[in-house]
Amino acid sequence: MHYSIELMEKEHADINRMLKVMQQYSIRIMHGEEIDQEDFKGIIDFVRNYADKHHHGKEEKSLFPLMVERLGKLADNLITHGMLVEHELGRSHVRALEEALKVYKETPTDEIRLDIITEAMGYAHLLSLHTEKENSVVYPFAERMLSEEDFAKVDAYCRRFEAEEDTKGVQKKYLSFLEEMEKKYIQ
Repeated sequence: MHYSIELMEKEHADINRMLKVMQQYSIRIMHGEEIDQEDFKGIIDFVRNYADKHHHGKEEKSLFPLMVERLGKLADNLITHGMLVEHELGRSHVRALEEALKVYKETPTDEIRLDIITEAMGYAHLLSLHTEKENSVVYPFAERMLSEEDFAKVDAYCRRFEAEEDTKGVQKKYLSFLEEMEKKYIQ
């Protein structure tokens, strides 16, 4: 397995850990636990900056464009009309979750609590299916069909990107936050 694919699958595992946190937190909210705006702010930050910007950014700027360029119509359909659409659907759930949290702060009704749970679980469900699809279909397809030269480019991009993010402390920040949320919401 190439460095970039191994890295992206590891990030999927981290993202799925946060999805489990979101599920368990949603269950608590469903049972009446008060909504912690700061925890949700942190979860949204993780989703936007680790899952989306950090992880999806590598896919969208390196792996996916190369797949579309090199692998033709099948890759174009899989990436453009599949994976990228799902990335946008995830972003939509996050925007709606953020909006529901703002409304709840001003008007804490059961309907808005339900909106919060719905958007959090909509995102978690979508991303869970999405990561499984990438791990079992998209990445193996790329591994089989892209050349070693192509993967050398993707791997080099990912190594540079990871090094830059590491100097900013991105991985450490978000993985530490993930561990904190797991301790708080997963027994």
